[in-house]
Amino acid sequence: MVAPGAVIDTIAAISTPPGRGGIGIVRLSGPQAASIAAQLVRPHQPLEHARAQLADVLDTDSSETAPIDEALVTFFGAPNSYTAENLVEIAAHGSPVVLELLLRRALQLGARLAEPGEFTERAFLAGRLDLTQAEAVRDLIDAQTLTQARQAASQMGGALSHRVAPAKQSLVELVALLEAGIDFAEDDVDVTPQTEIARRIDELMPPLTALEASFARGRIVHDGLTLAIVGRPNVGKSSLFNRLVERDRAIVTAHPGTTRDLVTERISLGGIPIELVDTAGLRQGQEGAQANLEEAEQLGIRRSREALADAALVLVVLDATQPLHDEEHRLLAAVQGRPALVAVNKSDLIEENPAHAQASPQALDGIPSLFTSALTGEGIAALRERLLSLATGGGAAEPGMLTNLRQHQSITTALAALADAAKANAGGIPHEMILLDLYRALWALDSLTGQTTPDDILNLIFSTFCVGK
Repeated sequence: MVAPGAVIDTIAAISTPPGRGGIGIVRLSGPQAASIAAQLVRPHQPLEHARAQLADVLDTDSSETAPIDEALVTFFGAPNSYTAENLVEIAAHGSPVVLELLLRRALQLGARLAEPGEFTERAFLAGRLDLTQAEAVRDLIDAQTLTQARQAASQMGGALSHRVAPAKQSLVELVALLEAGIDFAEDDVDVTPQTEIARRIDELMPPLTALEASFARGRIVHDGLTLAIVGRPNVGKSSLFNRLVERDRAIVTAHPGTTRDLVTERISLGGIPIELVDTAGLRQGQEGAQANLEEAEQLGIRRSREALADAALVLVVLDATQPLHDEEHRLLAAVQGRPALVAVNKSDLIEENPAHAQASPQALDGIPSLFTSALTGEGIAALRERLLSLATGGGAAEPGMLTNLRQHQSITTALAALADAAKANAGGIPHEMILLDLYRALWALDSLTGQTTPDDILNLIFSTFCVGK
């Protein structure tokens, strides 16, 4: 990472994905960005700040330096650019040959190939973004659902920083109050009473506790979840899987045991990315009859149990026309205490076999249940709603949620430090020692937005960005 105040070189990179496209962008940032760009393209008009100009892309490998393409060139002068440096973006037609020519020539003229995330890192170091906003840039690029994009856009606007700011300001005021009492103890400044310190710490805890609780939903929106669909053979697991995916992704036949391996597909439920896993059917009495199963089916059952163990959510599928088998009772017992839901499938066939029909499924073995029919679509909308509620824990979206483990650790560290300060204050510990805990809380909040984040952590964060951003 470049230290503030160090000599800044000029970096260059292709900022659009590899391959052919309608548009391709080469980006330069640094003190030589404009002078290097002037040797790569010939603008039809002089470059002006924040105004796109039509230009010819020069074939500098040819002795005639004839134009080989047209481009739009936009110049942003320091400090009014994304990186707070001189920045030039050359948007040419998306031919990899043209883009590689522009980049190669820029490097020959003195630019350096940008590291992953280096443009955004420079924006952070220049104070254009705090660290939560910089992370949101990456999250927006990686977004797979509209909900993820909205959350990233909110974070880019500073939603998380704004949510932390009042608590941080109150903490700074408390630190200043105690410092003043220590520095001017011999003057007319009164020592802060123990009750006042306790009151101020108590006021800090609820907003930070609420922020810490937001991680449960923020992490799910950011990372998504895995849902394993499990059950005995021929209960309609693959048919329900196809209904949720809304296309014929898994093979469905009337013969039990058609699914021999895991079939996965990613869907969006209310903006939450869910990876569905269709598993092989779990045979009744499998342990005693394992030798009678084909090797492929044995492997499929083993992988089904691994998927069941690894999944964050479980959908147990039963046959509405059949009584519960021992294997199903064992399966329901295995998911007790986990986020799970039971789909009593084939509800459209109940009238054909009323003697064996399942009872009205409010809950089976303590697990919430509902009727579904993969054939007619009955109950599928309700199933989606129940799965979404199960995934989010019923919590609602809120601005400024914690979305990754680094952010969560910063808040939990601050809360732990404040709890230690409250305990020290209640025990009559000198203010110098209480301040140690308060400073630890302040440093934790600073690390959330990047003011005190170590260089190695910053390098790790920005290395996960794509080149050119």
